Amino acid sequence: APDSPADVRARLDADAREVISRYPDSRSALLPLLHLVQSEEGHVTRTGVRFCAEQLGLTTAEVTAVATFYTMYRRKPSGDYQVGVCTNTLCAVMGGDAIFDALKEHLRVGNGETTPDGKVTLEHIECNAACDYAPVLMVNWEFFDNQTVESATALVDDLRAGRAVAPTRGAPLCTYKETARILAGFPDERPGAVEAGGGAGPASLAGLRLAKGESAPGRVVAPRAAARPAAEDRPGTGPRPAAGEAPATHPSSHDAPQQTSASDPSNPAGPAAEEGE
Repeated sequence: APDSPADVRARLDADAREVISRYPDSRSALLPLLHLVQSEEGHVTRTGVRFCAEQLGLTTAEVTAVATFYTMYRRKPSGDYQVGVCTNTLCAVMGGDAIFDALKEHLRVGNGETTPDGKVTLEHIECNAACDYAPVLMVNWEFFDNQTVESATALVDDLRAGRAVAPTRGAPLCTYKETARILAGFPDERPGAVEAGGGAGPASLAGLRLAKGESAPGRVVAPRAAARPAAEDRPGTGPRPAAGEAPATHPSSHDAPQQTSASDPSNPAGPAAEEGE
């Protein structure tokens, strides 16, 4: 691995000492150190791997094993903005797959590839824990919620043109190298960046509010309710509430309780069969 320029090495040495000092066992500093070297060159180079190994008394094989395991560490040069399209189940059916296909065609790149101008790296990513905002994109790990093909296309065009874009939630957008330094544990000194944030949406928080004893949200009604038989005609459900009687307030009361072999004493569940029986 080639040596870093002297000024870069001096800066990395000072930053590495600060990171390592936070941990009683220096080996625990490997993950933030990988983010640190990534903030310098935009990906984890052979030089970066050797640097981490020397700082922590590890072999380059040990460092490489970690750097290639976690997907947040890049293995090759890429763009200033990592545009990740969630293609996990809910985002996919809400339009994530269509957005990803449209962006590949629009940018003329494949998964994990970078535009010729070095601005955008496109990839599909797994669940971002933002299902109530599906379909979701992330740019350098900041949220862009409720996207469409048109809004996503406009977003990447703005990024490539250098126009300012604002995440739906979270801190103001910065470059991938700047993001990597923050992930290494160094403060984000941009005005207002720390105060900015974004939590989960109402659908995600409904269960938490119920658990805390807060008032329940509006009753959830299944889209198929109109086509379902009346409650008294369905097995395992009681009669409809009498006139003037309040309906059940459980958010899933249109589906529960349902009799199953585990809940019906007259049909107890037997032992689980071995695979292949």
